[in-house]
Amino acid sequence: MNGRPLELLWEHEHIPAILEAWYPGEEGGNAIADVLFGDYNPSGRLPVSFPKASGQVPVYYNRKPTSFSEYVTVDAEPLFPFGHGLSYTTFAYRDLQITPEKVRGLEPVTVQCTVENTGTCEGEEVVQLYLRDKVASCVRPRQELRGFVKIRLAPGERKTVTFTLFPEQLAFYDAHMRFVVEPGTFEVMIGASSRDIRLSGTFEVLEERVIPKYRHFASEVTVE
Repeated sequence: MNGRPLELLWEHEHIPAILEAWYPGEEGGNAIADVLFGDYNPSGRLPVSFPKASGQVPVYYNRKPTSFSEYVTVDAEPLFPFGHGLSYTTFAYRDLQITPEKVRGLEPVTVQCTVENTGTCEGEEVVQLYLRDKVASCVRPRQELRGFVKIRLAPGERKTVTFTLFPEQLAFYDAHMRFVVEPGTFEVMIGASSRDIRLSGTFEVLEERVIPKYRHFASEVTVE
């Protein structure tokens, strides 16, 4: 129980399981007991990255590629990445579809996949969608969270998740402080955390477009 990311490398190497409870409040004991005894299948995900060593700090998932370098005694990757979290069941991702593959104007892009509970107990999975603008006039992060949804699945059950990405999720402020979508290739990554990517694909923006104002602050998600 803690209130900030901790250095847990020794614990990770010597202890079979770690339960992160943050500050759970008055009912925390009951909640922890439910998880430890299997009465509740945990589904939480880390909103921050946990470092391997305090010397790595700051360490976060959406750093720019040029900010990565190896340290003398440790690499630059976190111990537990942003979005990480385990479950008592397992999930499989398949059937990635990106429509359209070539984008003109300011039309939205839909990203669809199927998620199946391949384990033996009911559980909830947090499906996370990340984007990477592979080439741009300014250095862009190696990945950015652009959508997520938690779905409950019984053993053997599968559901189709569809994310709708709007131009605002592709845009950034360029050197002239324009909020712009630049032409180029965008990589789509879907997975269980920022490091546990299960599906990936690309689409291409063909024309530069300046976004006059925010219309959509986040992607839309549907589950069927």
